[in-house]
Parts: sequence; structure tokens; C-alpha cells
Amino acid sequence: MINVQVERNSNENALTLLRRFNKRVQGAGIVRTVRANRYKARNKSILTRKKRALSVLERRLEVQELIKLGKLPDRMGKSR
Repeated sequence: MINVQVERNSNENALTLLRRFNKRVQGAGIVRTVRANRYKARNKSILTRKKRALSVLERRLEVQELIKLGKLPDRMGKSR
């Protein structure tokens, strides 16, 4: 993370100092970076991804078996 530091000049009031600080923050891109990372989801671990893939495969096999037995309607609209 980038730190922005602004020191007050001798003849500078608080409003001018605040404006200068805001310009530095915008120039450094801190707000943009924080907003971009705000809703970023963490990557799943390799083990979690493998478990999920296995469960999806198992469920797919179950559905195919039920379709063959006639207990589920065949989904002809899907391209499989």
C-alpha cells in the first residue's frame, strides 16, 4: 500500500492542506485500488476445487443414470 504524506506549509490553512492531500491520494490511485479490491473473492484451495469437481462428476453420473431409467425427463434442449 502506498502512503501519502503531506506537511503543512507556514502560510497554508487547513482547507488548502486538505485539498492538496486529496489530490495526492487521487494521484497515487489509492481509492481506485481499494474499491477494486473491496469485493474481490479469495481463490479456492486446490483441495476444495478437486472436491467440488468430484461432486459435480458424481452428480452428473447420477442424473445420466436416472435419465436412462426414465425417472428424469431427457433434456434435449441442452447440447450434450
